[in-house]
Amino acid sequence: MIGYEEKKRELRKQMQKYTKEKCMVAFSGGVDSSLLLKLACESVDAQRDADKKTVCGSKHASGNIYAVTMQTRLHPVREIEHAAKVAEEIGAVHLIIPVDELTEAGIDQNPPDRCYRCKKHLFTKILEKALSLGIPTILEGTNADDLHVYRPGLKAIRELGVISPLADVGFTKADVRRLAEEYQLSVSNRPALPCLATRFPYGTELSYEEMRKVEQGEEFLKSFGLYNVRLRIHQEVARIEVDPGEFPVLLQNRENVISYMKELGYSYVTLDLEGFRSGSMDVGMKS
Repeated sequence: MIGYEEKKRELRKQMQKYTKEKCMVAFSGGVDSSLLLKLACESVDAQRDADKKTVCGSKHASGNIYAVTMQTRLHPVREIEHAAKVAEEIGAVHLIIPVDELTEAGIDQNPPDRCYRCKKHLFTKILEKALSLGIPTILEGTNADDLHVYRPGLKAIRELGVISPLADVGFTKADVRRLAEEYQLSVSNRPALPCLATRFPYGTELSYEEMRKVEQGEEFLKSFGLYNVRLRIHQEVARIEVDPGEFPVLLQNRENVISYMKELGYSYVTLDLEGFRSGSMDVGMKS
């Protein structure tokens, strides 16, 4: 089994290859894409020109590394501001592309291949932007753990020729967080935040109004200091997922939680005894 240090060396070797020309990183501001962006900038810095000017990682970036963030209404509104802040912290040029997946990607009925349709749409937009800027290489932050769960969007990424360096060298989520911590990235311990469509069962009609309610509900729950939070919606039922060790926090605030969720319009409020788990709406789905 390949160890962490060996994987890290191979990852840096691959990044040196990808950043010899202009490079674009699909950037959400999460720990995976932030680490990838940092590595890209580091690789360019290692290839500084003869007069030693800093190419990336300073306020005088030459524009070799582009971080592109999709401004999507399927994620909390504050995520754009967060991504911009992290891109500035790392030192890359930051671009924002507005999209409306519900109408443009055909996912308004939340089909089982929603992630495939959405990724195909988003990365087609990214490729178009890269082409207009003369950028030959697109990188994205799928890690090795993502290869073992239901991720239909990976098919779209591969079809479009987008490169996944972390997954290619076997970098797991734990590896990603470890290296991000070594770089002292501000997002090293940030919880994952997948799109709000994942809070609804497949086949459910999606609307921005209902997703904003989920966003509000999760923000309320996080106000109690909870780390991983998912509010899964089954019509009138709000099913709350948090880490089992944090059940007491939720139960201590039981009455406030019930009151707030009912104000949002949910008739029933439940605590999932299995606790938080990524992809709980994907049970029974196969890649």
